[in-house]
Amino acid sequence: MTALLSRSEREAGRARQPPTDREAALLGTPMPGDRLRALLVTVVLGVIGAAVRLQNLGTPTDKGTPVFDEKHYVPQAWQMLRNGGYEDNYGYELVVHPPLAKQLIAVGEWLFGYNAWGWRFSAAVAGALIIVLTIRIARRLTRSTLLGAIAGILVICDGVLHLQSRMGMLDIFLALFVLAAFATLLRDRDQVRERLAVAVRQGWADESPFGPRLGFRWWRFGTGVLLGLATAVKWSGMYWVLAFGLLCLVFDAMARRTAGVPRPWAGMLRRDLAPALWGVGVIAVLVYLSSWWAWFASETATDRHYVELQQVGDGPFGFVPAALRSLVLYTLNVLEFHESLSTPSGDPHPWESKPWTWPMGLRPMLYAYESGPEVSGCGEPECVQATMLVGTPALWWLALPMLAWALWRSIFRADWRYAAVLVGYGAGLLPWFVNLDRQMYFFYATPMAPFLVLGLTLALGQLLGAARRGLERRGTGLLVVALYTGLVVANFVWLWPILNGDPITNQHWQAELWLPSWR
Repeated sequence: MTALLSRSEREAGRARQPPTDREAALLGTPMPGDRLRALLVTVVLGVIGAAVRLQNLGTPTDKGTPVFDEKHYVPQAWQMLRNGGYEDNYGYELVVHPPLAKQLIAVGEWLFGYNAWGWRFSAAVAGALIIVLTIRIARRLTRSTLLGAIAGILVICDGVLHLQSRMGMLDIFLALFVLAAFATLLRDRDQVRERLAVAVRQGWADESPFGPRLGFRWWRFGTGVLLGLATAVKWSGMYWVLAFGLLCLVFDAMARRTAGVPRPWAGMLRRDLAPALWGVGVIAVLVYLSSWWAWFASETATDRHYVELQQVGDGPFGFVPAALRSLVLYTLNVLEFHESLSTPSGDPHPWESKPWTWPMGLRPMLYAYESGPEVSGCGEPECVQATMLVGTPALWWLALPMLAWALWRSIFRADWRYAAVLVGYGAGLLPWFVNLDRQMYFFYATPMAPFLVLGLTLALGQLLGAARRGLERRGTGLLVVALYTGLVVANFVWLWPILNGDPITNQHWQAELWLPSWR
């Protein structure tokens, strides 16, 4: 009887059958069906977060000029706006980062002019997008719209992401593109498993000991594009190119093993390695190079004709166009600058910090400070107006327990969600331990903040508990999660004056400085 059925009829019959164990393992817990509610939650929290980021965006300034490291990037962005996308101020000699973030800052300056709103507007938009992405990523990791909403509230209330969204600096753009790449990588993981589930159902997943080919993967391609954009903001984006590239391959091998492929790791090497090198690595490099379009098209950009001006011989790479060789040599010079940017002996920067202090935010940064009778608005004759980059302690002080729990879950419970978050977090932290003599600052930790929130959200999901554990336990978990979320919000509200540069009394200022290392 079965032999008389057409192929379409046999496939329809299989489609009506319940999923096998392998299919169920591949597909995992389905996404929740409340798509409209999830969209509404995302939009509402995104709008709230944008309003919080944009509120009084023009404060602080240094008598109308940029503050802290804005003094580097804001005028460079203005140069780009004037020149059509490139910098040409040789006298400044601090053009030491790729162009993309400065071009994005220039968009705000084009819209609003050379003022604080202009040079910070694009950063505020990036900060709002990070909120939206965090909500969607947390929902995908936890399969819970509620936990996605909680993650959105936590990321709104993080002091680091809040203030970096209100500064004309580069790191918020790096955080945005890295987080977006993480989102597409997770979507690629789900898509690979969906394709393998089809192969399992149709009976050809294990026809080869290496498993099936998986076709073109647009989500992985998107990951490569976004990682290229991250690297076009800062070269530290390359850390995530390597980290997410390896994570993608591990995801592929695990998916093949779950599908019953006889040799999953060999199958990953044979079927997935080369496409991943192209889809993540090569694409990222090409996107990075394309970010220099204005530099290539110019005649006066910084070191645009380095090869000709320095009379560099052709050597073995004479076949490479002079413009590309100039970019390579310019890049090597800038890398040397970064590597030699060491702390002067006996004269460190007052707000320098080392990476072991970043997880808990033990050494924040003072971006702007003004006090005295000329500062008004606090109700006393003398006020303080300060802006400090500080992570919300209710979030950041739980970083080490979160990392320990995530490591335990990853190793002893094979929980891929925690492992993925650890990879994203670690790529922002661990590479900085290689050269500890280099000057480093807490704002380098900005891309780590969304992964901190995601790790905490996963832990909160376990506290919340599944519905099957009973109403009493779920009710207790919900109370704990609600109290913690309220604590984070209250902590953020307390820090609000020093995150936004509001006038406060000197007594209030001293009360904001919780640790001796904050002074």
